[in-house]
Amino acid sequence: MNELNFEVKTRHRKKLFLMCMCVLLTMLLLSVRMGYLMIVESDYYLARAEELHERERKIKAARGRILDTNGVVLAANKTVCTISVIHSQVEEPERVSEMLASELGMNLEDVKKKVQKLSSIEKIASNIDKETGDKIREYGFSGVKVDEDYKRYYPYDTLASKVLGFTGSDNQGIVGLEAKYDSVLMGDNGKILTLTDAWGVEIEGSEENRQEPIAGSDLYISMDYNIQMYAQQLAERAMQEKQAKRVSIIVMNPQNGEIKAMVNVPEYNLNEPYELIPEPVYEQETKDGETKSDTAQQTDTSVLTASTHMDQLNNMWRNFCINDTYEPGSVFKMFTATTALETKAVSLSDTFNCCGYAMVADRRIRCAKTTGHGQEDFTHSVMNSCNPAFIEWGRRVGTERFFQYLGKMGVLTKTGIDLPGEATTIMHKQENVGEVELATMSFGQSFQITPIMMLRIASTVVNGGRLVTPHFAVKTMNADGQTVQEYTYENANQAIEPETSATMREILRQVVENGGGNKAYIEGFSIGGKTATSEKLPRGTGKYISSFIGFSSVENPQIIAMCLIDEPQGVYYGGTISAPVIRQLFENILPYLDISE
Repeated sequence: MNELNFEVKTRHRKKLFLMCMCVLLTMLLLSVRMGYLMIVESDYYLARAEELHERERKIKAARGRILDTNGVVLAANKTVCTISVIHSQVEEPERVSEMLASELGMNLEDVKKKVQKLSSIEKIASNIDKETGDKIREYGFSGVKVDEDYKRYYPYDTLASKVLGFTGSDNQGIVGLEAKYDSVLMGDNGKILTLTDAWGVEIEGSEENRQEPIAGSDLYISMDYNIQMYAQQLAERAMQEKQAKRVSIIVMNPQNGEIKAMVNVPEYNLNEPYELIPEPVYEQETKDGETKSDTAQQTDTSVLTASTHMDQLNNMWRNFCINDTYEPGSVFKMFTATTALETKAVSLSDTFNCCGYAMVADRRIRCAKTTGHGQEDFTHSVMNSCNPAFIEWGRRVGTERFFQYLGKMGVLTKTGIDLPGEATTIMHKQENVGEVELATMSFGQSFQITPIMMLRIASTVVNGGRLVTPHFAVKTMNADGQTVQEYTYENANQAIEPETSATMREILRQVVENGGGNKAYIEGFSIGGKTATSEKLPRGTGKYISSFIGFSSVENPQIIAMCLIDEPQGVYYGGTISAPVIRQLFENILPYLDISE
């Protein structure tokens, strides 16, 4: 019996000892942990504790402006207000709700729900005009906060909308230059920190801790407001007169790639970017000689699905000059002619007899002049834009050298323009190019490029043979007027010899003075250029893109411009309807830029 009691007592002592050891070990671990938290992690938890007693309100940084080459502001900021309530400080919730609903034009019940919501701070409305914000502040209701911030504002509404782009409600760039240079323009937001007690009530007498925002940098671009505005007016007029789907104009310095204007009508309102553009209305003459308005069927946005509506917005925001591709047609003959001369596959004295068509394999490819041009030398084949002649020039160059110069002149890669969403060239694989493919490529069919790519090719042909990078950004400056960054671009790659470029400039002068581009001729100015009329796919629909590229002066090109008219009604030849647009453009901007003979 004594032995049994002894064993029981021994077990109890062991259990008690183990329990004590566990308690001691636990206390030791807790002491170590507390020491670690209090000493090593003290700063972290002190900051967390302070956060629990601080209410944060964001101060939006002023977004950097976008200015043209002359300092004209194209994108700016307008002061607006954000209205919020702090539930724990609102003393008269009914009166506050009624006042806010009245001043903001909001539903009273919706406002009441926000005012009565148990949250540290509740936003009622944002992007409220400053006058309304000041009026709400004057009521003096406790718990109502009026914070000033910024909303993007575009002084010229539709001007260059598809280049500039716009920002969202958080002032972040969505499309265009606003998106491309968002990190430069956006700046760093500040904040207001207010001390509160455990219930979120501001501590009386405590000072606000204010961290000031840092404004974004201003972006200076190569666009010229005057040229952009005039080009846009010309495009709108051409679109109306030709009842076209759209009209695009690009104006660039061929020597360095600086873009002076880029127009894509119809343009949208940058201050209302989510409002769909209505279909254009055209006047049509009836059989009895009267006129009637003809418009495409309007879309009722109220019955659109969200995805369909978004698709239509994305289409409205698209920049045809860089986001879409097309068959360039005869303007691409500048490339073929240049390559033929550069490779010495053809000389200026070579002749070709055009009978109105050319047989390639089993295909009969006709000339625009079905009766034929007869005997013509190289220069006149360009002036006449003769398809059979260019088929022969392309054949002499050959597929391998043709693709070699496609690469040298940048056709097989993107231009590198500083706008988001540039499309890539759609081209045959070299190994799949046969006689027919080479023939059609020689006069600008069976492949697709962007309009900006075509203008870059033309620039290389006329600027002495250098491959330039089309671009807008020139420099950024901070709020103190100091230059932050100057942008540089690759403009030195020599694609063709200067002598070949000089020869092509003189040939293209003849196109304007005596050939198919004669409607771009201006007395007293030297202008070169090339026309194009490309049939859209699928063939046989009667839809065309008419275009013209012109440059001046011929001796020292300082400006090059392109006009594309998409799906014109009636006469659709590029030399007839697009060349006059460039002539009108040049009549105004050549004297403005001091470009003469």
